[in-house]
Amino acid sequence: MATSSSSTLTAREQSVRVRLMPFIDRYGVLLVVVGMVLIGYALEPKVFLSFLNISNIMNQIAFNALLALGVFVVIITAGIDLSVGSILVLSMMSMALMAHPEKIPAWVPDNVRMALSSVLPAPWYVLIFVPPIIGVLCGMINGWGLTKLRLPHPFIMTLGTLNIFRGVSNLISGGVPISDLPDQVRWAGYEKIAITPDIDIPASMLVLIVTFGLMSLFLNHTRIGRHIYAIGGNPQAAKVSGINVDRTLVVVYALCGLLAGMAGLLLAGRTNSGFPNAGLGQELDAISAVIIGGASFFGGRGNVLGVFAGALVIGIMRNLLNLRDVPVFWQQILIGVIIILVVYFDVLRRKAGSGRES
Repeated sequence: MATSSSSTLTAREQSVRVRLMPFIDRYGVLLVVVGMVLIGYALEPKVFLSFLNISNIMNQIAFNALLALGVFVVIITAGIDLSVGSILVLSMMSMALMAHPEKIPAWVPDNVRMALSSVLPAPWYVLIFVPPIIGVLCGMINGWGLTKLRLPHPFIMTLGTLNIFRGVSNLISGGVPISDLPDQVRWAGYEKIAITPDIDIPASMLVLIVTFGLMSLFLNHTRIGRHIYAIGGNPQAAKVSGINVDRTLVVVYALCGLLAGMAGLLLAGRTNSGFPNAGLGQELDAISAVIIGGASFFGGRGNVLGVFAGALVIGIMRNLLNLRDVPVFWQQILIGVIIILVVYFDVLRRKAGSGRES
């Protein structure tokens, strides 16, 4: 009798899990956002939902959301990119140096310095393209290294380039910040767009809306977007079906680098500088936003809206904890707990999927 009762209970638990998983898949992260907004309003009713505070949250999450979007495309393929923070800082420092050639470090030969000084500083309409271009080149290095060297996992390649790209950024800048960027370059990360005489929104929010919209169209309505999901679902089946897996992975990492470069442009605009410590540990926040947003480390699933919601969860949490004067160490602990819970739900989701198939 005890065994029969235990089997019935286990079957019932499995049935509940199977019914809950689709609901959690679709609405879980949105429910978390709503719950955090309600908690924020209850704790800080006069400040939390003010337009100024909401605008600050959106401005603060902008560059992390772009990093997370790039990491998301990589995670769809069951990969990982640990170098996005280093790509961000390299793109920032490259742009800042092109705006201030007098900051070129002393180790650069005099003839090279003179040649650079003859064409620099670059005009603003050239500078704004420097971070995305640097980002794409760094991403392609990651993709080519992964596919041509046949490394067992992208963790290895991107762990190496995490150090290489940050080392290069310190080398070319001498390890010192470079400030005072042109106003046009700062626009995307600093300026606000007037909606009404009393309401304006950060320009970075407009950048996010456009970028996330284009990425959603790319992933859901193009052939290469479908190939990216197929590779994450089953790379061997994707290869057998005629998908050029190596070429697609190079495109994926180049896209991730592009978005990291754009994030560098936003952060440089917001801070009016390129600084060598930018992006330190930022890859972890980006990965956290992706996982909180419902993507799977096992690849092949997730959506763009979930990534934005994941970045929003982290932004709201940090904003609320700052309003309550909670030390940053507690913020790290809470984000870590949330990541563990989300990955646990991901494991349950896979088990439920296996249960439905059987």
